[in-house]
Amino acid sequence: MVSYLYRGDAVMNIKEDIRPISYIKANAAEILEQVNETRRPVYVTQNGEAKAVLLDPESYEKMKKAIGLLKLLTQGEHDIIEGKVLSQDEFFSGLDRDFDNTRP
Repeated sequence: MVSYLYRGDAVMNIKEDIRPISYIKANAAEILEQVNETRRPVYVTQNGEAKAVLLDPESYEKMKKAIGLLKLLTQGEHDIIEGKVLSQDEFFSGLDRDFDNTRP
């Protein structure tokens, strides 16, 4: 019997997606192929504890972009709370001034 966990929109196959470091060492090429084909991360354990996660490059880049966007949203929320906001007219007027000052 294969156990599955649901993680967001992906299904995690516990038997395939959680591996001890010894298995990773002995089967690195197979694991890399699995990660790149399935786009599911593989959790690497050592002494029964999760120690690392292997991701395919595309998933990693998407995750980095998502985290960057979340950081921008968080900063925007802080700016709103602290009253660091401009009206649309003020913002575009400032852009026009900055643009006019950079013309030769």
